[in-house]
Amino acid sequence: MLEIAIEVCGWLAALLILGSYILVSMGRLSGQSRTFQWMNVVGAAGFVVNSGWHGAIPSTALNVVWMAVGLLTLWRIAAKPVQPG
Repeated sequence: MLEIAIEVCGWLAALLILGSYILVSMGRLSGQSRTFQWMNVVGAAGFVVNSGWHGAIPSTALNVVWMAVGLLTLWRIAAKPVQPG
């Protein structure tokens, strides 16, 4: 059962990251939007679980960095002063 959960996690991660890329490419989301960043952070986390389970260290490392970039961007978005008006 755990193996099925790991595979589902990987497939959901793939759908989230692909979906976020499609939405940005279509102009439906901004690359600076919280939604885009959270989709990538959660997707990367799912890939970390899946690729880590399968021993794919390069993919795991890449997705840890991908998550860090998304979290840093979310932190910068939150820290940005709100523009009046």
